[in-house]
Amino acid sequence: MQIYLPIAELSINIFLLFGMGAGVGFLSGMFGVGGGFVMTPLLIFAGVPPAVAVGSAAHQLVASSVSAMLAHLRRGSVDLLMGAVMTVGGLAGSAIGSWIFGLLRRAGQVDLVISLSFVVFLGAMGTIMLFESAQVMLRGRDGMAPPRRKLHQHGWVHGLPFKIRFRKSRLYISALLPAGIGLGVGLLASIMGVGGGFIMVPAMIYLLGMPTQMVIGTSLLQIAFVTASVTFFHALNTQTVDVVLSMVLLTGSVIGAQLGVRAGVGMKGEHLRGLLGVLVVAVALGLAWGLVAAPADLFSLTTEAGT
Repeated sequence: MQIYLPIAELSINIFLLFGMGAGVGFLSGMFGVGGGFVMTPLLIFAGVPPAVAVGSAAHQLVASSVSAMLAHLRRGSVDLLMGAVMTVGGLAGSAIGSWIFGLLRRAGQVDLVISLSFVVFLGAMGTIMLFESAQVMLRGRDGMAPPRRKLHQHGWVHGLPFKIRFRKSRLYISALLPAGIGLGVGLLASIMGVGGGFIMVPAMIYLLGMPTQMVIGTSLLQIAFVTASVTFFHALNTQTVDVVLSMVLLTGSVIGAQLGVRAGVGMKGEHLRGLLGVLVVAVALGLAWGLVAAPADLFSLTTEAGT
């Protein structure tokens, strides 16, 4: 059954959209990511203009993130204070990113920047996560105990001011670090239409030193607020939010998120990171191929949404 998307100006199968939303919601609940790094490329592959894919994916991520975050909150795996600090930075980043997105769109470079950003960020973060998780799993297979990360390793980050004790995560660090991570994620959310979990989850694990199981729910808290602000800024400044598209997607994502939370419970941290790394690298390779492969039609006429 076809459904017409007024902002994207095309018709698409409603069951395909629902399935995409459910699949991304599942990832959100299982890995603690918004899922936009998969949703935005999928929408582009389905023929949705990249600018509309970014704005609409951010809207859909609000529902999937809230649904999954509430499930983790009931399980006690959310650091509310850490999430609040990261959200402050994320809201500032989303406002700046929306302004940059508007500049790129007016310059006619937004499609290229979106694709290149996905390839670079996804490829780098996915490779790092795969390498680290493979090391841990190989050591376990050889009967060696995995290296323990000390809770109080001291580095340059511990010299930063404005320290706060995050009791839930057993950390005593400067608030500037999580706020800075949130700022960067907010920028990515506005420009790429992602929740930023594929950046934030590794950053919270390796930079902040948070426990993996606590990271998932906390990242979803920040993603929910940031994607809501991104949706507002895009609807106000660029008019690229297709409500019909995002409503179908979020209906499926709410259901998928609950299933994803159940699937992720009990899995080891290195297994979760490894699976997420595989997925991230696969998406990056798909987008990279799309940039270099010869198009089926050498010439085409397109009308940018909102003009």
